[in-house]
Amino acid sequence: MEKRKLIGRFGTHPSVLKENAKEKAKESISAVLPIVLIVLALGFTIAALSPSILVEFLIGSVLVIIGMIFFSMGAEMSMTPMGEHVGGSMLRTKKLGFIVILGFVLGFIITISEPDLQVLAEQVSSVPNMVLILSVALGVGAFLVVALLRILFGIALPPLLFCFYILVFVIAMFVPENFLAVAFDSGGVTTGPMTVPFIMALGVGIAAIRNDKHAGDDSFGLVALCSIGPILAVLILGLVYHTEGIFTSEAVTEVENSVELGRLFASALPKYFKEIAASLFPITVFFGIFQVVSLKLNKDVLFKIIFGLFYTYIGLVLFLTGANVGFIPAGNYLGTVLGNLPWNWILVPLGMVIGYFIVKAEPAVYVLMKQVEELTDGAISGKSIQISLSVGVAVSVGISILRVLTGISVFYFLVPGYAVALILSLFVPKIFTAIAFDSGGVASGPMTATFLLPLAQGACQAVGGNIVTDAFGVVAMVAMTPLITLQMLGLVYRIRGGELGEKRKEEKRVALPDGMAVPKSVAELYGELGDEEIIEL
Repeated sequence: MEKRKLIGRFGTHPSVLKENAKEKAKESISAVLPIVLIVLALGFTIAALSPSILVEFLIGSVLVIIGMIFFSMGAEMSMTPMGEHVGGSMLRTKKLGFIVILGFVLGFIITISEPDLQVLAEQVSSVPNMVLILSVALGVGAFLVVALLRILFGIALPPLLFCFYILVFVIAMFVPENFLAVAFDSGGVTTGPMTVPFIMALGVGIAAIRNDKHAGDDSFGLVALCSIGPILAVLILGLVYHTEGIFTSEAVTEVENSVELGRLFASALPKYFKEIAASLFPITVFFGIFQVVSLKLNKDVLFKIIFGLFYTYIGLVLFLTGANVGFIPAGNYLGTVLGNLPWNWILVPLGMVIGYFIVKAEPAVYVLMKQVEELTDGAISGKSIQISLSVGVAVSVGISILRVLTGISVFYFLVPGYAVALILSLFVPKIFTAIAFDSGGVASGPMTATFLLPLAQGACQAVGGNIVTDAFGVVAMVAMTPLITLQMLGLVYRIRGGELGEKRKEEKRVALPDGMAVPKSVAELYGELGDEEIIEL
């Protein structure tokens, strides 16, 4: 009972929350500040920004930082434990049919809840919005079932990735070029800030109950497989719906005074309050039904989750308002100005620098880093994951800007890129493969969609390119390159022996208090605890 009370109180005490808020504030400021400094440096030197666009960007940056603080705290307190409890409870039923049906429904409603999916639907004008949304949701639901069955039966991830990506590229050969970039972008867009924390935690919850030596490795890979569903769904739609152009450029909003500036942000806030409420509602209702029927968590744990949901809600509203109102105009304006320069090739190195830092501002990246550190007992550090992601995104943005300037098809980069990533999966520890393919969906979040994509679109308009075929594909490239860089990290880890995790565990055993017996197995260590207590721990 004491353990349970301790678990229930952990994370909700004011002093703990204050300390956690300070840590999240430091992370958020360090993530967004480099982007602000880069934009300011460009604005005061070679890419003159209008005063209104600059002020919109600065206010948006403040909202993004505050939103990241609230979202990061809320995800830890609500989305992560919700996913872990649901995952553990699903596995305990030991009913395959129930797991399949519930997994499909869960993937379906989470995808519909993803705010970025609405943005994608608006851009594909030749396909009715609801047709696209339902198709993508069906794809994610089906592949979440595949991912859950993989964890349940301990199926290796690389063979599944080989099979499904071969299928993707075979279908892509018959799809009109106008659909290719958007289809591959959809894989990154639909695994956003709402989906990633819950789906990743779902795998952790299942692995915690399975509790064998490979459970930790298999807990990753859900996002990797769920990213394939939307790609297949949009490619299949491309075979059915034919289009000549699927993008309409939005005008950059200029304001003349501070009153108009205030109205610009004030008018956006109600929209996102409503949008995020609609996004969180299905997940909250689903968890509420699960709690009544199966989980029956104590009041302390429920209070912590409800408190966390409120933080998540406020965080996402502020983040998306700042990103959409402040970052989209700045990105588009910068791309247009730099693209009109006589030496517009400078966009390539500048894009790489922006890409390196902007991935640190993705909210879901910190969720991935934390779970990797926890499940590998610190053997794989969050910092190494972050650096690998940054390098990968920098390369992908450089290639994307090169595509904008030259008009090279995204297909010529995606095919060899995924081929290299799949071949690397044969030689690296399988946990690195799972983390790498998960990271693709994690890195290609709202910051990519609201700054890098508008930057590419602005540059594409300036050089007179085709936005549909040349500018789109940035999200797809951002989702692909981390697969290679993180697996290269895994290759280095294997070459060096890969024994760090075991050494750390030995150190922890040696450090046990005097008189405490060293446990011989996990079963002995947790033998007196119930499933819920194991998940909480």
